[in-house]
Amino acid sequence: MSKSIKDMGWDELVPGAALFSFEQTVNYNIAEVQPEDRIYAETNSKNAYVGDWRVIKPVWNSEICIDCQNCWIFCPDSSIIARDKEMKGVDYDHCKGCGICVSVCPTNPKSLLMFNETEKNEDALAKWPEKKKKGESNE
Repeated sequence: MSKSIKDMGWDELVPGAALFSFEQTVNYNIAEVQPEDRIYAETNSKNAYVGDWRVIKPVWNSEICIDCQNCWIFCPDSSIIARDKEMKGVDYDHCKGCGICVSVCPTNPKSLLMFNETEKNEDALAKWPEKKKKGESNE
């Protein structure tokens, strides 16, 4: 008899099982389907609180964000809160700290950056980098 993925221990999961975000093949335009209407896999953190094991978290700077929705579309756990094509924040109960949202952010500097889990968002925002002009070096 096979166990449900939720009943398996960390050492019993099939390789790659924890990487499946959605049940079955997604054959719809994901950008047009609200997170609560998506069909998630059992292993998706949308179905479980993961905030207590995350070590880094994305912090959102609303003043830089252009509401492109890349982070919302690509987040594997529907942790980006957006409504009517506007970013509203990050759901830290379900965010596992993968950093995909940061990697797909097109702004300069990025409107989402990863910080240590224990850092207060206000402190992280105070450390935000300034926009780099063309030809400026990182040094």
